[in-house]
Amino acid sequence: MANQTITITNNVTGESFDFPLRSGSVGPSAADISSLYKEAGIFTYDPGFMSTASCHSAITYIDGEDGILLYRGYPIEQLATKASFLEVAYLLLYGELPVEKELVGFEKLITRHTMLNENLKDFLNGFHYDAHPMAILIGVVGSLSAFYHDSLSVNDARHREISAHRLIAKLPTIAAAAYKHSIGEPIMYPRNDLRYCANFLHMMFATPCEVYKPTLIAEKAMNLLFILHADHEQNASTSTVRLAGSSGANPFACVAAGIASLWGPAHGGANEAVLDMLHEIGDVKNVQRYMEKAKDKDDPFRLMGFGHRVYKNYDPRAKIIREVCHQVLEELADNNNPLFELAMKLEEIALSDAYFVERKLYPNVDFYSGIIYQALGIPRNMFTVMFAVARTVGWVSHWMEMMSDPNNRIGRPRQIYHGPTQRDYLPISKR
Repeated sequence: MANQTITITNNVTGESFDFPLRSGSVGPSAADISSLYKEAGIFTYDPGFMSTASCHSAITYIDGEDGILLYRGYPIEQLATKASFLEVAYLLLYGELPVEKELVGFEKLITRHTMLNENLKDFLNGFHYDAHPMAILIGVVGSLSAFYHDSLSVNDARHREISAHRLIAKLPTIAAAAYKHSIGEPIMYPRNDLRYCANFLHMMFATPCEVYKPTLIAEKAMNLLFILHADHEQNASTSTVRLAGSSGANPFACVAAGIASLWGPAHGGANEAVLDMLHEIGDVKNVQRYMEKAKDKDDPFRLMGFGHRVYKNYDPRAKIIREVCHQVLEELADNNNPLFELAMKLEEIALSDAYFVERKLYPNVDFYSGIIYQALGIPRNMFTVMFAVARTVGWVSHWMEMMSDPNNRIGRPRQIYHGPTQRDYLPISKR
C-alpha cells in the first residue's frame, strides 16, 4: 500500500484532502485520518467503533464474513484440538509456539506464581458473603499492585513480563477464592503437581476434608474453553485494557478495568444470559412458541447465544465447542435434566429453521459454554469469571504489545457536543 491514498471531500466547502492507506498482512486496509482534524477541522463519527482501527496488532485476526479466527496466524481449530492452554498463552505472549524446553520452563514459571500473598485473605474476607464473584475479582485484581509493587515500572520490559506472568498464574487462584468465599468454604491452595486447568478445578471443588480429582473430560473441556476465550481481537474489554494502559496505568489496574468491562451482559455475561433464557422458556414443549417470539420484531424476547456481532458466518469457535459440549453432556450431565434437553432442541431448530439459517443466527460459543459450565457444576454467577480467567492471557498480550509500541499515545476519543452553548452565571436569587 506504499504511497496509496484515499481522498475525502468536504461537499460543503469543496475542499479535498488526501490521507494515506495503511494495510496489514491480511484483512481490509485502513485510512489513516489521524491528521483529519488538523487539516480539515472536522472529526469522524463512529459510534461503537464499527469502522475504526484503533491500533496495529500482530496477535489475533478475525474474518467475520468467512468465519476465520487466527491466533498469531494459527487457526483456532488447530490450536483448540491440539494445544494446551499454556501453550497458547505462550504463543499469544511471545508470538511463536514454544519448543518443548520453552514450554516446560513456562509451565514451571506460571506454576510458581499461582500462590497469593496470605494478606489477601483478609481482603477477601472484607467482601460481603453474597458479593458477586466478579465484584470480588475486580477488587482483588486491582489490589495486586499493592502487593507486587517491586516490578511495576511499565517502561521496563522485564517488569512488564513479570506482571504478565503473575496475572496469568494468579487469576485462577483469585477466581476460585472468590467462589469459595461466596459459598462459605475455605480457600484451597493451588497444587504444583497439577496442570493449569486441573489445578483450577481442584481449587474450585476440593475441600480440606475431601480431595477432588477432575475427570479427563472435565479438564479437556476447561482447556478447550480457555483456549477459545483466550483472545478475540479488539473487543470491548481488550480495548478497555488498552485504553487504560495508554495512560501508563499499572497492569493490574488495566486488567481490573478489563474485567469490569467484561462483566456486562452484552460481552462476557452472554453465556449467563443463555441460561436465563433457557429457564424462561422452561420446557421443550414451549420451544416453538418462543422461536416464533424471536422472529417477531415487536416482541422483546431475544434468543441469547445465537449470532455474533463480528461473525456473519458460523462462529468457528462454536463448531469446535459443540462436539465437546455433547461429550460433556453425555459423560457428566444428568441426561434427564430438562435444561440440557431444552438446549439441544433449540440447537436443532436453529440449525434447520430457514429463518435462522438465512440470517446466519447460528449458536455461538456463548450458547455452548454456558451449557458446559452448568454440566461441570460451575454456578451461573461464575460463568463470566471463567471467561475472565481465560481472557487475561489476551489482555496482557495486548497490553505488552501496546506498551512496547514506540508510537503508543494516550487514548483520547473526540465527541460531537450537543450541550448548551456558552452562557453566563446568574446569582441564585435571579435564576
